[in-house]
Amino acid sequence: MADVLPLTDRLEAELSGMLGEHKEIVAALGDLVAAAKAENMPKYTVFAQKLVLHARTEEEVLYPAAILVRRYVKRVLGR
Repeated sequence: MADVLPLTDRLEAELSGMLGEHKEIVAALGDLVAAAKAENMPKYTVFAQKLVLHARTEEEVLYPAAILVRRYVKRVLGR
């Protein structure tokens, strides 16, 4: 169980920067969606929308879950 702590510690330490990068990526993907729509290229529109959904899933589900796991493991191990 303790094996996850270095990874989750790193995630928590770098989370703010990662979220900032996600904002930049999502903004660029918004530009891609607009360009793809303007060029009538629905394949690229869907691709960009799926990447935005992926980023949101990480931010709203995966990252918070990993931090909860970190807290739980630390509690169980008495750290």
